[in-house]
Amino acid sequence: MTDHPRIARPRVIVTAKLLDSVEARMAELFDVSFNADDHQMSREELAAAMADCDVLVPTVTDRIDADLIAAAPERLKLIANFGAGVDHIDLKAAQDKRIAVTNTPGVFTEDTADMTLALILSVPRRLAEGEKLVRSGQWKGWRPSGMLGHRVGGKTLGIIGFGRIGEAVARRARAFDLKILYNKRRRLPPMLEEELGVTFEPDLDRLVARSDIVSLHAPLTEATRGLINADRIRAMKPNAYLINTSRGEMVDEGALIEALEEGRIGGAGLDVYTHEPAVDERLLALDNVVLLPHLGSATFEGREASGERVIANIRIWADGHRPPDQVLTGLS
Repeated sequence: MTDHPRIARPRVIVTAKLLDSVEARMAELFDVSFNADDHQMSREELAAAMADCDVLVPTVTDRIDADLIAAAPERLKLIANFGAGVDHIDLKAAQDKRIAVTNTPGVFTEDTADMTLALILSVPRRLAEGEKLVRSGQWKGWRPSGMLGHRVGGKTLGIIGFGRIGEAVARRARAFDLKILYNKRRRLPPMLEEELGVTFEPDLDRLVARSDIVSLHAPLTEATRGLINADRIRAMKPNAYLINTSRGEMVDEGALIEALEEGRIGGAGLDVYTHEPAVDERLLALDNVVLLPHLGSATFEGREASGERVIANIRIWADGHRPPDQVLTGLS
């Protein structure tokens, strides 16, 4: 049980536009305010929202830091995040103030894995370059030496972070005859390694150096921030590719851009950026990188499922029980 009485119709503020079906269900159940024009809420707007609700529903683009949490009145008791990642929320500050935090884990696993594989295929085979060439009207027809890329089958894929998404990527990659190395804090049981066709590589530097494709799937923490630094980028093979559908802050973006500009690695496929939605102009000028607008979870099915998980967490919390996806412990 939580330490609050049942709340029949909690006051809920949602910071971003959700699917119409999700918002309609929320309106039935809660006293809710939506972000109708889907603008990015300012810090001042977030503070005002937190002062006027029992439950805040933010997304990854909202930075809920310690100062915002400290300034929130006692009324705010739940931050029901839309999405799995909670690195944008100061969890310690929330715990200190006894504010519960929930997320929606596992909802976007398959969608993000699909997008990762799309980048794994598109970058070595230069699909984005080819599409631009056709649209430009400058394509002169098929030639034996035209638009050559690299074969994916038989190459080594290094997966950094092997949770739900990393495992889903590995299952897909096997179908393309990729040899798979993985790195995580705890090694998988041998039977699961055999089932997935993966090999454990405990040394991250060795994984980066051995891989033809490096794909990031670890959560953003202080330990993983800047994980792919200049030294590790220098250690990559000359024709290797970096794929990032996790968090932009895990990569030293400047070092990556320099390596791409100088042709020291084969290319990159990026769905996330250090300062998104701002994208470094140097990346925009490069042909050996595929740039996507954070599409990893962008499916109707996934966004609806995430909304349903948010609703379930709020309803169970409002009934006086511990939400199923509560991130913080010690609040009961």
